[in-house]
Amino acid sequence: MACLRKVLLLLIGAAFAATVFAQAYPNKPVRAIISFTPGSSTDIVGRLVMSRVSEYWGQPVVAENRPGAGGSIGSAAVARSAPDGYTLLINSSAHSVNPAIYAKLPYDTKKDFIDVVPLTLQPNVLVVAADSPYKTLAEMVESARAHPGQLIIGHAGIGSGTHLNTERFIAAAGIKVLQVPFKGTPEVVANVLSGSVHAYWAPISAALANVKAGKLRPLAVSTPKRNPQLPAVPTTGEAGVKGADSPLWFGLWAPAGTPAAIVNKINADVRKALADPGIREKLANLGNDTLDMSPKEFGDFVDSEIAVYAKVLKDAGVKPQ
Repeated sequence: MACLRKVLLLLIGAAFAATVFAQAYPNKPVRAIISFTPGSSTDIVGRLVMSRVSEYWGQPVVAENRPGAGGSIGSAAVARSAPDGYTLLINSSAHSVNPAIYAKLPYDTKKDFIDVVPLTLQPNVLVVAADSPYKTLAEMVESARAHPGQLIIGHAGIGSGTHLNTERFIAAAGIKVLQVPFKGTPEVVANVLSGSVHAYWAPISAALANVKAGKLRPLAVSTPKRNPQLPAVPTTGEAGVKGADSPLWFGLWAPAGTPAAIVNKINADVRKALADPGIREKLANLGNDTLDMSPKEFGDFVDSEIAVYAKVLKDAGVKPQ
C-alpha cells in the first residue's frame, strides 16, 4: 500500500509539474521554421496566424524560412531541435507527400514529429500569363495532347503540394508535360510572368494579387467547389478534367518528445487565433478555409494523407528518389 501511495504521489507530482511548465510556456521567444520561401502560401498563412498567437503569449514568434527539397530541409532542422516547444515547424501538405517522394529523408515523418495543429486549407489555381494563348483549361489540354512534352508546368519543388497537384492533373488529363521544379512559389510565378514557364498550379493565396492585377489568368481551381475569391473560375471538373482535385493544407508540428501539456497549449492557442474574426477574415480573403482539430484528430488526418499521397504518386509512376 505504501508503495502504491508513493507511485500515486509521483504521478500527481509529475502532472502538477507539467501543468506549471505549460502555464509558464513560453517565457522566451519561440522560433517557427517555415519550410518554404518568403511569399509562399505556407509563409503567408503561417506568419499571419502566428502573429496573433504571439500576442496571446506576450513573446515574439520569430519566423525563419528554410526552403528547399519540398520542405524537407526545414523539417529536418526542426526534427533535430530540442523538444521544448521553442522550435516549431510550419509546413504544407508536403509533410505528408515527402515520404512517398524521397527514398531517404533525413528524418522519420511520424517518429520525429508531433502533429500539433492544422491551420488552413485552400485550393491551388492553375494560372498562365495574361498574354498566354490558353484562354481555358480545355484549350491547354487539347494543345498538350497535340504536342506531348512541350507544355512546361512549374511547381514549388519535388514533394510540394503544387507538385502533387501537377501529377494529379497530368494523370487525370492524360497528357505529357515538362515539369520544372523551383524553390518556391515566387520563383515559379516570376517564370510564368516571363513566359519561360507556361503554367503553374499556384496556391490561391499567393496568386490572388497577380490575378486581380491582371498579370495572371486563372483557368481552374483544384477543389470540388469554386472559391469565393475567384467565383468565375471553374473547378477542374467543371472545366472538363475529372479527378484532378488537390487542395493544399498547412499545419504546425513540434519535435517528438515535446511535453503533452505544451502541445495542448499550442494547439488551443492556435485554434483560438484561427477562430478570431479578424484573422478568419484575412485568411478567407486569401482563399483559405480554417481547420479545427485536436492533436489526435490532426495526427489521424496526417496519417490518412500520407496513405492518399503514396497511392496517388505510385499510380502516377513517381518513384522515390
